[in-house]
Amino acid sequence: MKFVCYTDWNQLPESANALFLQAEKDSLFFSRPWFENVATALNDDETMALACVVAGSKVMAILPLMKSAGNIGYALKHRYTPLYSLLLAKDDQQQVLACLVEGLHQLPLEALLLEPVADKDGHLEGLQGSMQAAGFGCDRLFRFYNWFLRVQGQSYAEYMAARPAKLRNTISRKKRKLEREHGYDIHLFSGDDVPHKMPDYYAVYSASWKANEQYAGFVDTMVARFSKAGWSRLAILYIKEQPVAAQLWFVGHGKASIFRLAYDKAWKPYSPGSILTSFLMEYVIDTDKVEEIDFLTGNDAYKQDWMSDRRERFALSCVKSVKPAGWYERFVASLKRILKKQ
Repeated sequence: MKFVCYTDWNQLPESANALFLQAEKDSLFFSRPWFENVATALNDDETMALACVVAGSKVMAILPLMKSAGNIGYALKHRYTPLYSLLLAKDDQQQVLACLVEGLHQLPLEALLLEPVADKDGHLEGLQGSMQAAGFGCDRLFRFYNWFLRVQGQSYAEYMAARPAKLRNTISRKKRKLEREHGYDIHLFSGDDVPHKMPDYYAVYSASWKANEQYAGFVDTMVARFSKAGWSRLAILYIKEQPVAAQLWFVGHGKASIFRLAYDKAWKPYSPGSILTSFLMEYVIDTDKVEEIDFLTGNDAYKQDWMSDRRERFALSCVKSVKPAGWYERFVASLKRILKKQ
């Protein structure tokens, strides 16, 4: 068993695919297509490092990292990353973690900053414990809230019956008003059809209250990768063939992730966003049969109407503590300043 740090995807042994396939069952944002896409979006001064433990020909652990100027290793992440974790095989976990930490200790890094991470993540809890045993000082810092829904076998009708009356009444009233005054159609695209309909998504986005999509290249390549795997769901509400609301969701392994949503602000009085959300909720609950629906990031008040629970996401910092007294506290303070700038 040995520690290896790869800097290119072509260097990664083929056996790593099994680890990615295992990890994507927990989250599509732990999948190989996701991390490969993140790696293509690195800045010129950033480099990828896949910190791995390899036993024979089998990859036992992957900690996807990136490094820029300075002596901090960061999670391989993008601004749109909602969740991050260590990929870890089920066998010999304590030995694998010990090997990983020993290798990380030898890297020319003073600290690791891994984010955003779940409060309860057994892999990262194990990593944190092993790093602390090796002399690292570790801390968790709050990053953001995450609203989600446990479907618990409900049908869409049962789900909606449990929503606030104001939300249910608004959707029913606005549907009738929009149909009566203008008429509308909703089209759902999946698979290879999704990339071809992204221009309509961007048309809605540019007419919305949001700024233009500054990461269009990242989104397009991600949609292409996820659509190839069958994970993409793009719903668009049209009025007289004009797209006025669009939502991009990802669905895989029993979970639906609400990735991006927008509507043309000129049609706000008709609540096209809520109409489209209710349509997609019905589809992923009754057709995709998901077990969980995830709003990913943000504590917006409206998300509470659609979801059932809220959890926290954190940044995990691990700092080498073999330094003069007071150095650790100053370094952690500098990490907190970094987080505030993001």
